[in-house]
Amino acid sequence: MSQGLRATEVDLGGLVTVLASHLYSTPLVALRELVQNGHDSLTRRRLEDPAHPGAGRITVRGDRARGTVSVEDDGAGLTEPEIHAYLATVGTGYTRLLREVTGSDELIGAFGLGFLSAFAVADEVTVTTTSHREPAAGHRYRSVGGERYEVAPVPPRAPGTLVELRLKSEHAHVADEDVLREVLTRYCVLLPVPVHLGDDPQPLNAVPVPWRLDPQPADPQQARTAFAARFGRRFEPLATLPVTPRGDSDATGLLWVQDGSTYGTSDNRDLAVYLRGMLLSEDARDLLPRWAGFVGGVVESARLTPTASREDLQRDDHYRAVQAALADAVVDGLYETARLQPGAWRRILARHGQELLGAALCDDRLFALLADDVPVPTSQGDLTAGALRAAGGGTVHVALGSSGGFEEMLYRAMQVPIARGDRYAVLPFLRRYGQLRGCRVVELGSEDGNRALFRDPDRPLAADEAAWLSAALADDGEQLVPVRFAPAELPLVLVPDREAELKQRIEDDRADARIPGAALRLARAFTARTDGGVTARLHLNLDSPAVRSLLDAYRAGHPGAATAAGLLRSMKVVMAAASGEGRGDLTGALAALGDAVAALTAPAPPAAPAPTAPAAAPAVATATATTATATATDHGEDTV
Repeated sequence: MSQGLRATEVDLGGLVTVLASHLYSTPLVALRELVQNGHDSLTRRRLEDPAHPGAGRITVRGDRARGTVSVEDDGAGLTEPEIHAYLATVGTGYTRLLREVTGSDELIGAFGLGFLSAFAVADEVTVTTTSHREPAAGHRYRSVGGERYEVAPVPPRAPGTLVELRLKSEHAHVADEDVLREVLTRYCVLLPVPVHLGDDPQPLNAVPVPWRLDPQPADPQQARTAFAARFGRRFEPLATLPVTPRGDSDATGLLWVQDGSTYGTSDNRDLAVYLRGMLLSEDARDLLPRWAGFVGGVVESARLTPTASREDLQRDDHYRAVQAALADAVVDGLYETARLQPGAWRRILARHGQELLGAALCDDRLFALLADDVPVPTSQGDLTAGALRAAGGGTVHVALGSSGGFEEMLYRAMQVPIARGDRYAVLPFLRRYGQLRGCRVVELGSEDGNRALFRDPDRPLAADEAAWLSAALADDGEQLVPVRFAPAELPLVLVPDREAELKQRIEDDRADARIPGAALRLARAFTARTDGGVTARLHLNLDSPAVRSLLDAYRAGHPGAATAAGLLRSMKVVMAAASGEGRGDLTGALAALGDAVAALTAPAPPAAPAPTAPAAAPAVATATATTATATATDHGEDTV
């Protein structure tokens, strides 16, 4: 038998605790909520009483000695039924009803929950109010803890509302004037009504908002820069990028390029979002493109939908429209900066060149703007892609390994800059640049790139010559490759096998623990074609006079061939140490170098003295010496 429907019971005390203490990320949000309520009260009065001449104001006071904070407005006020219906009922609010009736976008409140935030910082909340509809009646609401409340009549005051908070001991610092000024300046900067701290006649939000100025100042850029300098929390602005409504986005505001060096994937996006003039989120970075890690800003919108705590945004169609609009604003703003502010553009490129490389890959318009201007790190310092191509004779050269290495030494000898392909976004940027400009990109360290640099010899070495050179010059794991390359003065170049390096890294036990399983399987599949046995290739330059002389000495059986080969081998190890590759025994190579020099510079052995013939037989001695000389000559021996 059905028991029928029963009403859900609510633990009001528990609900108030959860909503007041856990709905908001910080108790300071209570100040935002109460000031917002004051704003909506002023807006309500203007909508309901158009003849009211007052512009309205909100005043916030802190009293550290008493441990209290108060928020006062001269808006619409509340009647006693409205106190019960809206102030003391969770989930309802007059603001939402008024918005539905009037369609006004100026009202901020939506959920009827904001007043509960007062209990996150206060033990006791008192509201003294007089409605503009009943100016002869005053009422006072009082609640301790938010679970129970009382309403009592009091002498009327001028229409409006005064909210007083008796702070909890752990939040007593909120009453400090410096704390109030800092928090309210951040929360209220875009509110259209003046917010005063105590008796200060200057409103906290008396800040010129560039996109609201009408008419626009003679120098709008100066006004934008001043605003950005004030609200850039971590970095000074290098250039400002206006945000205007476009498409389905109503967002307006200002973005700026921050004067803070960034690199690669560092994310310094810093965006504050205001909803109808009240701060909603100080960290809305996801509204900016992921590649815009160097951008900060302030934007406002009336269409974005807040979450219940009003500290985040719902990811709906309006959210996505604002995302697209801000991406356009960054690209358009950078383009205009490059066109109209060359000095600022140079500073942007100097500060954010590395990150702009990656940003350009994410947006075709940005790539077209940056292709010839953005700096690329090379062996000769930062160069634009255009300068890199010109220095390479129409070819862009990129090293796939880390900075340094024999690749860089080779290019330095050729006096050609080499881009550092191991740096963030450099390699994909230059690949795309090559496609855009129709130029060749040589990737040194890859098989194709190496073939472009090292030409095959006119004729192969004999097997015994190749075996002797390999034994004399190559170390374990190094493969001797006889080739021809420029400059001829460079006898040899050792190029590490980058795939073998990768294989060694990913097979390391520690790498196994760091790399996710799927990524590790992919990396191992990529390196499966190499067994890791050859770790480097020693390219021997057959155009080099030194190498040709070494081969001639070997073919002639010259006893100095081994010493000369030892010199080249030592040179290889010293070059490796200088280039950062760290291959071979540097101490042993230096010792061998010294031994070779000593052998080549050793004095010739002294000549043996000629034999002295006995005085009694001079003719026979002379004949014998002549015969010995002739015999030695016949056998091809050197005479002494």
